[in-house]
Amino acid sequence: MNNSAVNTGRVLWAGLRALLVLTVVCGVLYPFAVTAVAQLVLPGKANGSEIKDASGKVVGSELIGQRYDLPLKDCEETAAPDLRWFQPRPSNGLGTNSVNTQYSIILSGATNRSGDNADLIQWVKDAKAAVVKDNSVPGHTVKPSDVPADAVTSSGSGLDPHISPEYARLQVHRVAERNHLTVAAVDKLVADHTDDRVLGFVGEPRVNVLKLNTALKDLAGKG
Repeated sequence: MNNSAVNTGRVLWAGLRALLVLTVVCGVLYPFAVTAVAQLVLPGKANGSEIKDASGKVVGSELIGQRYDLPLKDCEETAAPDLRWFQPRPSNGLGTNSVNTQYSIILSGATNRSGDNADLIQWVKDAKAAVVKDNSVPGHTVKPSDVPADAVTSSGSGLDPHISPEYARLQVHRVAERNHLTVAAVDKLVADHTDDRVLGFVGEPRVNVLKLNTALKDLAGKG
């Protein structure tokens, strides 16, 4: 009995020591080392890829899209877009039955509706008509054939912060008029914020809407 108790005690003590060592190594030293390396090598990405405005205030993350809407009125179910700003692509669906309509990071996912789904087809038609109407300003008319696919369809996650350069340029005249800026100045803003393909061949050219609108705010404030 004494030998059994002694052996049991040794096993328990060995297990406790292993637990303490692994806790310190895996629960303290390793996370600290990884965090330290991340902060030294990639501080921006480690802190959530934050985007700051000219005053240094964090306005969001370059990885998550945002909506730019007018305040919701009592009689409205969906807020109208604030046309002073470049608008993002729809956030997973265009109707009230969509998965994610507000770029909410709590809920991410696609509508999973087929290409011949009647609701989806109607959403796309309505979205295209809205894009044509919103972006047709005096002296510049947008045709339905001018509307790119990303202007009326969401990404798979519903959180994509980017739009195509074509969709950004389509909005230039409207943004210029609403902010009392020249078309040339806004067009240059889009060109300056257009990212090329990764390594020159991966993906497609894209424009981060949050970065673009942050720069637009600064430009409009100076204008």
